[in-house]
Order: sequence, then C-alpha cells, then structure tokens
Amino acid sequence: MRPRARTTLADVARLAGVSAVTVSKVLNGKGHISPETQEKVQRAAALLGYVANTAARRLRGGATRILGMVVPELVSPYFAELARAAADAAGRCGYDLGLFTTSRDPQRERERIQSLLGGMADGLLLVVPVGASEFLSTLEQSQVPIVLINYFGGATHLPVVRGENYEGTVALLHHLLALGHRRIGFIGGAEHSGQAKERYRAYREVMRAAGLWDETLVQPGDFTRRKGLEGARALLGRPSPPTAIFAGSDLMAFGVMEAAQERGLQVPADISIAGFDDSPLASLVPPGLTTVAHPIADIAEAAVRLLLEAIEGKSVRDQLLEFPSRLVVRGSTAPPKTPLP
Repeated sequence: MRPRARTTLADVARLAGVSAVTVSKVLNGKGHISPETQEKVQRAAALLGYVANTAARRLRGGATRILGMVVPELVSPYFAELARAAADAAGRCGYDLGLFTTSRDPQRERERIQSLLGGMADGLLLVVPVGASEFLSTLEQSQVPIVLINYFGGATHLPVVRGENYEGTVALLHHLLALGHRRIGFIGGAEHSGQAKERYRAYREVMRAAGLWDETLVQPGDFTRRKGLEGARALLGRPSPPTAIFAGSDLMAFGVMEAAQERGLQVPADISIAGFDDSPLASLVPPGLTTVAHPIADIAEAAVRLLLEAIEGKSVRDQLLEFPSRLVVRGSTAPPKTPLP
C-alpha cells in the first residue's frame, strides 16, 4: 500500500477555495484577511490534518495563534467552566483555544500532549495532569511553553496555577463539626488526582485531630455522580450511618442526594451533604449545596496570562500561583437530629 501523501499548502487552498498565498497569510497570522476567509482556511487545514506544516511554520518563527488545553473530561461542571473561562481569556488576547480531553487516561493524556508539542499550538495549558509526573523532565525541556493548572504532583520547574484545596476542606469540616456532626462520611476523588489527595489529607487530619477518625466512613470515588451515589449507598447502609457526608466534588454530592432520596431521607433534616467546586448547579439544586468554591475565572485568566508571557519569551520558570478557596454555606447542611458529644 502506498503511504498517504503529506498534506500541502495547495491542498488546503484547494479545499478552502482560495489561493495558496491567502492560506499562507492566514496560517501565519499575516495580512488583512476577512474573518470569513480565515474561518474557511482554518477549517480546511483542520479537516486535512495540516499539523506537520504548522510545526514547520513554528520553525520559521511563525505562530498558530492557538493555545492548546488538555483536560481530564468535560462532564464535570468544574472543567467545563474552566475551559470556558480560558477560551474567553485567550480570545481577549487574540488567540483561539483548542480543547482536548483525556478521559483521565495517562496514555491518552501523553498522546494529546505530544500532538500539541509537535506544533499544533503556540502553548499548552495542562489541567490536572494524571500522568505528567512520569515525564515532567520531557515537558520541562519542551520548546513549546506549558502551564500546569491544578497540579499537586512532584517538584517541577514548569509554572503552576492552582486553587487551594486543603484549607477549604478544613473549613468545611469545621463547619460540620460546629453544627454537631461527629460521624462524617467522606467520598474521595479520582485516583490520580492531586486535588483529591489534598482533600482526603485534610479530611483525615481534621477527623484524627478531633478524635473521630473512622476508616469505615471513607468510600472511594472518581468525581462522578455515579460514584457519589454508590459511595452514599454504602455509607447509608451501615448499621451506624453518618449524619453528614462530604463528597469530594459537587457532582458526587448530587449522587449522594440521590441516594438519600432513595432512602426517604430529607436533606438536611435527616442527613447533611456537602461537596467541593461550587459548580453552577450547586446553588440551583434544592435545598442548595454547601460546598467549597474555587475562583475558576481567576485561575483560568492567570494561567492564560502566564502562558502568553512565556510565548513572548518572558521567564515564568518555577512560578506558583495559588488561589484561596472559599466555604459556601447553603441549605444542605444543618445540625443533626441528635448531636453526639
């Protein structure tokens, strides 16, 4: 079988219905080309997989005016909002955002990253990397600027922008303890997530400090509604169930609410429920979800700003920007019916 011929500038021009000169100007960000023509050219280039040529333009000093963003998934309202905010921030600076998902698969993440580092984008935003610690040295030596978002792995010289997790979880647990809860269940997050590890660490340390640590009140999770439902079913089915459940994400907390409803439990009269993320639905799902908020727009804007500084040749090496989290108390938490001493 004959190997497939490499896509050329002429191929893109033919599909877009314009001249090769126009294609060159659009892809190199030069000249005054109408938005409609630019869109036609960019669509044609994407359809034909004009990646190798993009890399060549970079070697000649050109630019794609595209920022790549790799996220675990978009089912989570948190990641969807983060991507939207990053796209807005990039757009204000004249860049498009190319979004790629990994389904929390380290191998798929590596493939997405390598494609982007091959010239598809001028810079890369890598969100909650699950396997990046295994090849951080490679990422640090990349000629394409990279900014890590919500990274809590090993030491790195790459710039990191993240939301704080530990103190926010501590504040939430102190809120539940102050209400009188002593049996507080916990449903953890995704196995590879540094954020999940930080939230679990805070839960474990607060409960131990209060003399209330009980490993049987901990259930595994993965930040999905289904895992929240399964974990809550297990906790509520115990002979001595918890009076409050803290889920490691809002999406899992919604699953906990579903499990409570299955058992005819009222929230918060019979069971208090709390989450983490302050997703848009948190304030809309009755009775309103108590949660911990990250300033998602600020995180996205800071990450884009750092990436553009790196693209411009400024040094962002070793920079760490950490934004504080904030406890948001709503109607899903209240004192237990019979507070324990």
